[in-house]
Amino acid sequence: MRIFHYLASLSALFSSSLLQSRTGANAQYSSPAQWPLHDNGLNDVVQWDHYSYKINGKRLFVFSGEIHYWRIPVPEVWEDLLEKIKAAGFTAFAFYGHWGYHTPNNHTLDFETGAHDFAKLFEIAKKVGLYVIVRPGPYVNAEANAGGFPLWVTTGAYGELRDDDPRYTAAWKPYFSEYSAITSKHLVTNGGNVLVYQIENEYGEQWENVAKKIPNVAAGNYMAALEATARENGIDVPLIHNDPNMRTKSWSKDYAPNATGAVDIAGLDSYPSCWSCNLNECTGTNGAYVGYLTVNYYDYFTQTTPTQPSFFPEFQGGSYNPWGGPEGGCPADIGADFANLFYRNLISQRVTAVSLYMMYGGTNWGAIAAPVTATSYDYSSPISENRKIDSKYYETKNLAMFTRVAEDLTVTNRLGDNTGYTTNSAVAASELRNPNTNAAFYVTIHAYSPSSTKEQFKIHVSTSIGNLTIPQQSGSIVLNGHQSKILVTDFKVGKQTITYSTAEVLTYSIVDGKPIVVLWAGVGEAVEFHIKNAGKGSTAKGSDSKATFHKDQHGVIANLESLSGNTILEFDNGVTVIVADKPSAYLFWAPNLSADPFAPVDKSILVQGPYLVRNAAVNGKTLVLTGDISNATTIEIFASKTVKSVTWNGKSIGASRTAYGSIKANIAGTTTKIKLPTLSSWKVKDTLPERLATYDDSGIAWVDADHTTTPNPTKPDTLPVLYVDDYDFHNSFHLFRGYFNGSATGVSLSVQGGQAFGWSAWVNGKFLGSFLGNTTLSAGNLTFSFANVTLDTKKDNVLLVAQDNTGHDLRAGAVLPRGILKASLEGGATFSKWKIAGTAGGDEVLLDPIRGPLNEGGLTAERLGWHLPGFDDSKWSSGSPSKGFSGAGISFYRTVVPLKIPTGIDASFAFIFNTAASKAVRVQLFVNGYQYARFNPYVGNEIRFPVPPGILNYNGDNTIGLAVWAQSDDGAKITIELEQQYVVESSWSSSFNSAYLRPGWTKERLAYA
Repeated sequence: MRIFHYLASLSALFSSSLLQSRTGANAQYSSPAQWPLHDNGLNDVVQWDHYSYKINGKRLFVFSGEIHYWRIPVPEVWEDLLEKIKAAGFTAFAFYGHWGYHTPNNHTLDFETGAHDFAKLFEIAKKVGLYVIVRPGPYVNAEANAGGFPLWVTTGAYGELRDDDPRYTAAWKPYFSEYSAITSKHLVTNGGNVLVYQIENEYGEQWENVAKKIPNVAAGNYMAALEATARENGIDVPLIHNDPNMRTKSWSKDYAPNATGAVDIAGLDSYPSCWSCNLNECTGTNGAYVGYLTVNYYDYFTQTTPTQPSFFPEFQGGSYNPWGGPEGGCPADIGADFANLFYRNLISQRVTAVSLYMMYGGTNWGAIAAPVTATSYDYSSPISENRKIDSKYYETKNLAMFTRVAEDLTVTNRLGDNTGYTTNSAVAASELRNPNTNAAFYVTIHAYSPSSTKEQFKIHVSTSIGNLTIPQQSGSIVLNGHQSKILVTDFKVGKQTITYSTAEVLTYSIVDGKPIVVLWAGVGEAVEFHIKNAGKGSTAKGSDSKATFHKDQHGVIANLESLSGNTILEFDNGVTVIVADKPSAYLFWAPNLSADPFAPVDKSILVQGPYLVRNAAVNGKTLVLTGDISNATTIEIFASKTVKSVTWNGKSIGASRTAYGSIKANIAGTTTKIKLPTLSSWKVKDTLPERLATYDDSGIAWVDADHTTTPNPTKPDTLPVLYVDDYDFHNSFHLFRGYFNGSATGVSLSVQGGQAFGWSAWVNGKFLGSFLGNTTLSAGNLTFSFANVTLDTKKDNVLLVAQDNTGHDLRAGAVLPRGILKASLEGGATFSKWKIAGTAGGDEVLLDPIRGPLNEGGLTAERLGWHLPGFDDSKWSSGSPSKGFSGAGISFYRTVVPLKIPTGIDASFAFIFNTAASKAVRVQLFVNGYQYARFNPYVGNEIRFPVPPGILNYNGDNTIGLAVWAQSDDGAKITIELEQQYVVESSWSSSFNSAYLRPGWTKERLAYA
């Protein structure tokens, strides 16, 4: 929508008829009274309308970020993550469930062991003070193996999936019912913090023909069945859905009243920049980094959900790193500038509810990942895979903190969007105005959104004291590079008002009944703002910049010519304004003294200086602060005069009051030096005895592959069926042994295992060759001659195929088979029998419920538990992966190393790999039994693999296992070392008791040789 900026009298400005004439037919100017206030008919605790959500009658700007508990299987770490999300100003967080993680077979549910007990998230959310958006599935996508489906449902025996097939319905109901029942105990309607409950995920299947609104009956029935099941199991908060794009227009009651399957509140997913760290994948609708911000969400929501909040259950928080993507992901391409531009653009389009995907990505440990992603799921998130926070986190924080205190932002009309607002045609602005209070928000941006030029301008604004062009006194507003700014007018801070500001509002607090406001802008920029009803202002002693003051008939204008550090300005009406430059604003925090997700401003204090401030509490006259410190810092606190002393992480700090009333103290940075162990003293053993003809495969680890039919819609080219899922094996590594007589002259094989998978083949122990993998191919076809193989003419010969399965595809592709599609001998021979081995016990025998069904594959080392703590390798030979081995094969290396991390320290560590020889290798890293990395240098570039505390034992021994697979006769030499990624002094200790997460070896493993 494009309009001409208007400069009319204030009274005329707020006239509906004049606004219509200024804005044109497509403008939307309205009062809250004309929009219905909805609830779900069950209660009025959570309500909503055209503008925003209401919780217990109070409007909320929902700023949320996604985490996946099953990607960080350590409940103690969840608290660290949620504290960081709350500290950043967020009011909520979101998470997906994972049907496959909780359901190892079709008659077992696990919501109790280890990280499977997701209810602990609700307890932490209540303690920390965050609302929760729950997204249980059954399908979640998430670049997870089969999109989160349990792999036993991928055989084809349950239909096409995601429809009303009764076989599929019977499969998902137990999981979804129990997930809903557990969640119901933690709803806001039941004293908890769960705000909304999502039905399915990115399921834009409502219409056979969206233009004619011809329904997809099966899809509607499926959604309705999920909704009914949620309600039957206690879910009485609003049901939501996230449409995958703007074309499908699915599940909105506004768009299709009374349609089957519609939800209470329909939202939208959007990834407007490149969703992948491989920019070559981004064609068609998505553009490259900081591409044109021209996606018109405003009109979409106006058409599709006009009586509901403009809501993004998912908006791009970053990009995933696919196989073949750059090492370390793409934090530069989708970093702080992206957060600044794209999230403010949402506000310019009147969005009041958004959840970033991801806020913390984590790791694709075990067989969590689908073939499209590598081991890392860092997602270029504001909180990095190793839990470190940096510029993107801080940039996101600065906006989230603003939305948490900008109450007028929850009810606005969008009045214009054009370059006429500014004095520089290179800069455009959108105007949002609250029809109740007349407060306004002007979102400024380069008119050509990909531009990174430095632009100076003034802006025309309409305020309660008249139409102004600001700054009025001197200087200009600056957009410096990829940047946007939200400038406020008539912004209430308690009982006082900021008439306008050319700097952005960061946050404010009411301390001892008086407002303390934090504004921020770039280093060296000019700042001007007006405090209404003030008589005079002054610069506090000790400020880093000087200000000049100009009295007018409505209040006082303050002007700073060049901003540096923190400048404190005091006004005689009780307002204190802190003007911070960007580096200082990054380290400003507003911890709340309550666990209320609204974080009321009269319960907040302000703290500047530390790397992270997690929590604040008042104990008598002592302010108790907790957080993280890396370097020595000066901490400045704006808190009540009743505070006489301060503690930081339990220690008293020598604090003193400044002349303007703040508290200052110096905190020493951490001096902890952590000595990391060298990864030496390795033991080694061959872990592919199955390649030899003399190997005995008669044990329970092996099943006869004798099926001549399959429920899978993809039929094999040869029989018997050699699809692993048909034999209750699903994860990671699989072995196939085919028996044949000596007349064969060769073999033709087609093996399917997902993108970047690989396989190798041997006959009677003689290596034939390998499919090394490809980032785009899911199947590998090779034909081998037996010319150089000595075949036995008197007894059976054995072909071994070793397959690395990278997971099942997403959406409808989940049922694409894994295993051998074709196995045909040349020379007139045929296979007499086949055997398959996979995870020890298959679906039915759960040897390791803590780590769960997705952690292990069928490698001998995995079946026998060589990767587990407590396994006795005393009879193994000494050998180092750096010296390696010759020839094609798989060797397993073990070592045990200690760690000792002091109390009060949080540290992060990563394993770094490199190959000293051929890249035709595949390496699996096991840390205390958890499969935590796949180093595949032939198809991927990732070399660093962080492992969280709890998986790593920070106070004791750690069992490290490496499965090294040489896929060529060149053999393998692998270097591995442990790297410290960061260390901070922290109130959150990484040295917790985590032994329960690391169960050790048991003798039951011996049966699976």
